[in-house]
Amino acid sequence: MVPIVLVHGIRANAGAWATYDFGLAVDLPGHGKRLGDTFTMSSAVSVVSDAIDALGGKAMVVGHSLGGYVSMATAAAHPSRVAGLVVAGATAIPSRAATSPFLVIHKVLSSLPDGGDALTRRILNSVLPPDVAKFATTGPFATSAMPSVVAALRTFDPLSAVASYAGPTWFVNGGHDHLRLHERKFLATAPDGRLVVIPGAGHYLPMTHPALFARHVRDAAAVVESKRDWT
Repeated sequence: MVPIVLVHGIRANAGAWATYDFGLAVDLPGHGKRLGDTFTMSSAVSVVSDAIDALGGKAMVVGHSLGGYVSMATAAAHPSRVAGLVVAGATAIPSRAATSPFLVIHKVLSSLPDGGDALTRRILNSVLPPDVAKFATTGPFATSAMPSVVAALRTFDPLSAVASYAGPTWFVNGGHDHLRLHERKFLATAPDGRLVVIPGAGHYLPMTHPALFARHVRDAAAVVESKRDWT
């Protein structure tokens, strides 16, 4: 199978992909093992591009939520090194209005003694399968990174990034995902795009339905393999 880099969402870490039996999962700046780093889109792209290099210099990139935006930015910055792109839960244009709730969440969580870690664990344990939650709830959660993430997203144009990447792109969204708002615009903008909507799933699709999402990633990888231009 084509090498795969897996990129997690906001406040999460590489553990979000722990139940996947393929791919190299990374920690974004300000998250996981890089908790002390400041998140910028360029530093996030560097993390993903370093992972691609570690896999031989060309890979398919799979990103969820924040990781989806970072994946699109990576494909735009390094199109010859991205063999294919799978974006989940990241087809809403990150306007000021769309990103403001994250600042409200940051303020609320930061006011709690533990930065909201216990509350986050309770929420994730209630919605994720136990085998996924075991890894996804290992902290600390990257609450402190939220303002820098919002600042980076507000200056990022994902539609331009998608338009500049000619490789195969899949947008895979849960039917109940609030961040699928502009999925048709993303699909229309992608030179080689496909849209998959999973009925009954929400924003945490890769974690709530890991086997199903993994199947779609493998299907995408098979298409990339068939093109034989990733080697």
